[in-house]
Amino acid sequence: MYIAQAFNALHDWWRYLVGTILIIIAVVIGQIPFTVAVFMKAMNEGESIFGLDETKMMTMLEPNLNLFLMLLSFAIGLVGLFLVVKLLHKQSIASLTTVRNKIDWKRIWFAFILWGVISSGFILFDYYLTPEDYEVNFKMQPFIVLCVIAVVLVPLQTSFEEYLFRGYLMQGIGVLAKNKWVPLLTTSVVFGMLHIANPEVDKLGKIIMVYYIGTGLFLGIMTLMDEGMELALGFHAANNLFTALLVTADWTAFQTHSVLKDMSEPTSASFTEIFMPVFIVFPLLLFIFSKKYKWTNWKDKLFGNIEAPIVEIPLVNTAFEENVFEDNSHTE
Repeated sequence: MYIAQAFNALHDWWRYLVGTILIIIAVVIGQIPFTVAVFMKAMNEGESIFGLDETKMMTMLEPNLNLFLMLLSFAIGLVGLFLVVKLLHKQSIASLTTVRNKIDWKRIWFAFILWGVISSGFILFDYYLTPEDYEVNFKMQPFIVLCVIAVVLVPLQTSFEEYLFRGYLMQGIGVLAKNKWVPLLTTSVVFGMLHIANPEVDKLGKIIMVYYIGTGLFLGIMTLMDEGMELALGFHAANNLFTALLVTADWTAFQTHSVLKDMSEPTSASFTEIFMPVFIVFPLLLFIFSKKYKWTNWKDKLFGNIEAPIVEIPLVNTAFEENVFEDNSHTE
């Protein structure tokens, strides 16, 4: 039912193609300030701008400025996505978000708080077990600036990703494929593969893609089962926000003035970093959500077909036809 809402908007295949291109252009435009700042920094330090790899580019600027400029591109991308939905598809943001009459903010906050507490607990528990792997990185003034940037822009970044993958592309691919499993798998794989350039992949190995794709699959299942993106929006925002505030490392995508800094030097992804979240934690979260929101009919919601709503054709004026036939019957 969630995906089928796209049938109520302009859903021609070419609109999704053009819309995706326009959204990418918006993100690229949003990346211009970051790129210019990095290139100016490199030139001031006498480095060649052509020899900069992504890891180097993401560590050249002051962490708060770096985070702000990185997240700015996603905020602009979100504006571009909303404009595409409203102007190109004539679709409301609410119908892109949920089947409910309006966006359920209680769902967003429930997922946000639940995962915020759990994810923070994992970080603090690991710090308790292996304090030698961490360095206290807290500095009041930079941390306050970080909080302002993160609280304002991280939800915009995560919302852009959710609206693009679990919203726009999920509905777009769904109305074309006429089923639910194709958009679920496609968006999950694409979502995961877009993280392949992250510095974490170089440090932990390509096996970390299991985590990224598994996370996309988890968010997609939540969206289809709950008939809306609210839980995915809340989970994703909490995941990135609390991570940005609590812990950073030299080899991660987010370089921040966080409370802790992970000083360990991983050589490959471990069980706790990949398999425990994907195969233990995420299924447990799905179980909690399913009980709270009374999810049923899993097979149809995840693998069922999608049918376009039947358009009612106005009935012919039968009274007029009867008069015509009656008149013809008296004609000799």
